[in-house]
Amino acid sequence: MNVSVRRPGEEFGTRCEIKNVNSIRFIGQAIEVEARRQIAILEDGGVIEQETRLYDPGKGETRSMRSKEEAHDYRYFPDPDLLPLEFDQAYVDDLAQHLPELPDEKKARFMGDYGLTPYDAGVLVAERASADFFEEVAKGRDGKVAANWIINELFGRLNKEGKDITESPVSAAQLGAIIELIGENVISGKIAKDLFEIVFTEGGDPREIVEKRGMKQVTDMGAIERAVDEIIAANPDKVEQAKAKPTLLGWFVGQTMKATGGKANPQALNEILKAKLGIE
Repeated sequence: MNVSVRRPGEEFGTRCEIKNVNSIRFIGQAIEVEARRQIAILEDGGVIEQETRLYDPGKGETRSMRSKEEAHDYRYFPDPDLLPLEFDQAYVDDLAQHLPELPDEKKARFMGDYGLTPYDAGVLVAERASADFFEEVAKGRDGKVAANWIINELFGRLNKEGKDITESPVSAAQLGAIIELIGENVISGKIAKDLFEIVFTEGGDPREIVEKRGMKQVTDMGAIERAVDEIIAANPDKVEQAKAKPTLLGWFVGQTMKATGGKANPQALNEILKAKLGIE
C-alpha cells in the first residue's frame, strides 16, 4: 500500500510503501498514521524519503524498513491489460445516489437524532453491525442510555469473552427490554447489571426473569422507611456524624440497599434519608 500527501494545488508528493497491513481496519489506521507522519515532516520543512515502512498496529506507528531512492527500485510499469476508464457525470451521480449511509453521515445522525457525544457515536459507527445493533436497541427508547449500555456494559462483556457484536448472547430486543425496565422504575441500575449478567450467561426474557426471581425494586415508601428506621436506630453515632457531615448519607444508602437486597428505589431512598437525618 502506497501513501503520499500534498498541499492543495501542488504536484503529487513522494510516496512511501507500507507493509504488514493485514485487515481493512489496519489499512485505515495505517493510512491515517502515515499521512499524519508525512504532513508533520513537511510542515517542519523536512523532505519525505521514498522508502518501505512497516505498520505496527500495537504501537499505532509506521517504522522504516528499507530505503528505495529511485522509482526503478520499485519496478513501476504500466499494466498493458488495464484499459482506461472514462465515466460520465450522469454515471457518477447515479452511483452517489444509491450509496448507503456512510459512517460520517451516520455518526452525525446519531449525534443529532439521539444526542450522542462524538466519542460514543464514533465507537458505534466503527462497525456496521454495532451501528445496526444500536439503532435497534434505541428505537423508541432513550438513545443515550442505549449507547451507554452497549458501549460500557455489552462491549466490555464481549471483549472479556473474546467475542464481537455479531456473536452477542444478548440480543438487541433483550437489551432494549432491560433498558425499558429501568425507565419504568421496575428495577434499579444495580439490579439491571445483575439482570444483564443473567441474560448474557443464561438467556431468557428479561421481564420474565425479573418476575420469577423477585428482582423488582422496592418503591413502597413504607417498606423503605421501615428499613431506614432500623438502620438509624442501630447506628445513633453515625446519625450524629451524618448531621455534621452530610456526605455520610452514602453510608446509610449503602446499608439500606444491603438490607433490601439492592431493591430500594434510589430516589425514594435518598428523599427518606434526608428527611430522617435532617439533611438539606
